[in-house]
Parts: sequence; structure tokens; C-alpha cells
Amino acid sequence: MMGQLESRDITCPYCWETITLTIDCSISKQKYIEDCQVCCRPFTVSVEIPEVGVIFVRAAHENE
Repeated sequence: MMGQLESRDITCPYCWETITLTIDCSISKQKYIEDCQVCCRPFTVSVEIPEVGVIFVRAAHENE
């Protein structure tokens, strides 16, 4: 069984560096703004968890 929090690596849509996000698995659909840990630019994170064990994470420019 998945824990409440899961780590996922994503690529910043600005600087292309890999950063790690902590995902709250108790919320099946989420959208929020996160600042890149490397370049500090804000980007939009979209998370969808359709079933236990499956997490889709997308990072996009803030204005998309």
C-alpha cells in the first residue's frame, strides 16, 4: 500500500534540472504552483492519482 506521501522526480520546465517533489497521495487530483529548487522560477504542478500505486505528475510553465 502507498504511504500518504510519495516522492517523485520531475524536470523543471524552465531550467530542465531534475527536482524532487513530495506528493500528498490522500488527494486524487491536485494543481498548485511550486518554485524550482534550482532556478527559483514558479511552475504549475498537476497531479492525478487514478488508483492506488499510480501517480501522474506534470510540470508546466506557470502560464500554461
